[in-house]
Amino acid sequence: TQGEAIEGTLSSKPDMDSRTAFCGALLLLVTLLPLSATASSKLYIVYMGEKKHDDPSVVIASHHDMLTSVFGSKDEAMRSIVYSYKHGFSGFAAMLTKSQAVAIAKIPEVVTVKPNIFHKMHTTRSWDFLGLEYNQPPQQPGLLERAKYGEDVIVGVIDSGIWPESRSFDDNGYGPVPARWKGKCQTGEEFNATSCNRKIIGARWYGRGISAESLKSDYKSPRDLSSHGTHVASTIAGREVQGVSYGGLGMGVAHGGAPRARLGIYKVCWVDEGCPDAAVLAAIDDAIHDRVDVLSLSVGGVGQEYSGTLHAVQRGISVVFAGGNDGPVPQTVTNAVPWVTTVAASMIDRSFPTLISLGNNEKLVGQSLNYNAAMNNSGFQDLVCPGSCEAESLALGNVTGKTVLCYAPAEASWWPPQISLPYAINHTIEAGAKGLIFAQYTANNLDSLTACEGFMPCALVDFEIAHRIFSYWDMADHPVVKVSPAVSVVGNGVLSPRVASFSSRGPSLLFPGILKPDITAPGVNILAAVRGSYVFYSGTSMACPHVSAVTAMLKSVHPQWSPAMIKSAIVTTASVTDRFGMPIQAEVVSRKLADPFDFGGGHIDPDRAVDPGLVYDVDAREYNKFFNCTLGYLGGCESYYLNLNLPSIAVPDLKDHVMLRRTVTNVGPAESTYHLVVEAPAGIDVSVEPSVINFTQSSSKSATFTVTFTTRQRVQGGYTFGSLTWSDGSTHSVRIPIAVRTVIQDFVADTS
Repeated sequence: TQGEAIEGTLSSKPDMDSRTAFCGALLLLVTLLPLSATASSKLYIVYMGEKKHDDPSVVIASHHDMLTSVFGSKDEAMRSIVYSYKHGFSGFAAMLTKSQAVAIAKIPEVVTVKPNIFHKMHTTRSWDFLGLEYNQPPQQPGLLERAKYGEDVIVGVIDSGIWPESRSFDDNGYGPVPARWKGKCQTGEEFNATSCNRKIIGARWYGRGISAESLKSDYKSPRDLSSHGTHVASTIAGREVQGVSYGGLGMGVAHGGAPRARLGIYKVCWVDEGCPDAAVLAAIDDAIHDRVDVLSLSVGGVGQEYSGTLHAVQRGISVVFAGGNDGPVPQTVTNAVPWVTTVAASMIDRSFPTLISLGNNEKLVGQSLNYNAAMNNSGFQDLVCPGSCEAESLALGNVTGKTVLCYAPAEASWWPPQISLPYAINHTIEAGAKGLIFAQYTANNLDSLTACEGFMPCALVDFEIAHRIFSYWDMADHPVVKVSPAVSVVGNGVLSPRVASFSSRGPSLLFPGILKPDITAPGVNILAAVRGSYVFYSGTSMACPHVSAVTAMLKSVHPQWSPAMIKSAIVTTASVTDRFGMPIQAEVVSRKLADPFDFGGGHIDPDRAVDPGLVYDVDAREYNKFFNCTLGYLGGCESYYLNLNLPSIAVPDLKDHVMLRRTVTNVGPAESTYHLVVEAPAGIDVSVEPSVINFTQSSSKSATFTVTFTTRQRVQGGYTFGSLTWSDGSTHSVRIPIAVRTVIQDFVADTS
């Protein structure tokens, strides 16, 4: 939840020519006050851009001096400061009154002052589904083998901490900690120096600025109470663990995508308060100092988002973010800055069907995580259908000891299943029911049924199946039903991948000229470590670590590649079709063909990403202009957005025609020829020059081409989609997605 609102961002406009720093927006937040603060003080984040000194102590001293000039007392200044950012960039988080924040914003060295905001935290099969089987034959080496299973790549996980005793983090067989590692193992409550090992090579926790109540209800250490961070970390780099399942469901070998990678843990998320900006930025700053190779953040974004990540990218660190769980509503994707990889969530080829038997001998099928046969020993149970599963409806329906059918299709438009299902489970348990059949338009939130464990069998059905159950209940004198234990089904018979309904959709509200999300990856019913066991979780938080692991392995194979090159390789080699060659679909209220606002470039294909042929590279210093544009420091920003060399094209305001440029860099065979294939957005003419690119031993490794879009329809309309693909006719097909919206008037999206 966010704290009290502050009137926007307090920012100064320094002389840009005098600054060596890029001008990024930093986040400031309002939080609960420590006892030492005055009632009018709140936590603000002061961002000062690139640090001016290599010595952290000098940077910290400059923060103290600035605060002293405002407070008039060095002691008060020292007491006010919560975090100093001094490794990757310069800035601090401090308890300030609004007038003090305004005064600091006027100091020339300051870029922005913002209030602190708390954000939400956004396996046995998923890696096999992506083609990264743990033991492939030596004659068929894929990315996993070429990357030596991620050997010694360091992944920083900024999340809710770690449960170090999990079998996924056993360090048996690992070599010494990489010599370049500069991190530390910060001890605390139930977490000592031996909690780190050669797998978890470092762990830090960030409790400053968190209320005493929240600290009391969590571990004051890197230990993970919520299990979110543990699940994420084991998905990225968990070692091979045999015989893992959830009560027999999903049985198999659990391992992370980069099982030989090392983990640096940064606990910024707390069970009662979420993940405050001030702590996230401190973790990014420390991770830069610690020398991580990849940063994985399954955390929500808001406002100008995490500007500190640009400093990480400018030091060669790839940053991967979850895109959010607010779908299928458009314009909900977060973490949309262009230098990070933003991940959507999709389903894998595994389902858990459960047999639902009615008293008239009709057999129907739902989905369930019900594995406890003991709960079904009673056989058939009375069936009741109160309609809604609101507490009032259940109280009137006499549901005690019965199986409840929650069937209220009229509520689905304003009460989506990812919200209504947890309430229905709680209400039916409290009402004394002995079973639940919940009707909804999607099965993406199957993991919510883990709340039924130990209480009653639960199953999900679509509205068609629910109506058949309802019709039987309505006609029968004594309706009864039996929900059998679920079974695991894997393979071609399961429609996959499909973009999950909860996965946040583009376009970005903040940056419509940047196409987001970038990619989709498995994020539904992912089985990974939770304390000492393994549990199913769903969310873009689960999809993000899949891309983080692939990023780590690409960095292992291609250590000289920039973060932009790695991101390009992932986006341009993604699949837009399933294993049968059919277009990938997206779950919304009704299923549809997926478009770039659902899944960016498509579904991640790790083995193709290791050899993309061509990449779209960006000098990380180019991103400085992006921040300058967001703060109003530069003109010509529309042209800059269009020509930023991203592996995607978004034109949010095409009035007549526009021309833009892209540059590709050859990372494949030196002698190669690429031909263009264009899928033009509906109603748009697309012209590309040249349409053939030749690379030779003596030629440049880079080639620039221009793309011109001309509208054939003068309408104030929505987006249409297409793609642009460079193909060498054999191995390499380098595809980027296109999204174009025609407009007649500025600032009006759609008059229809």
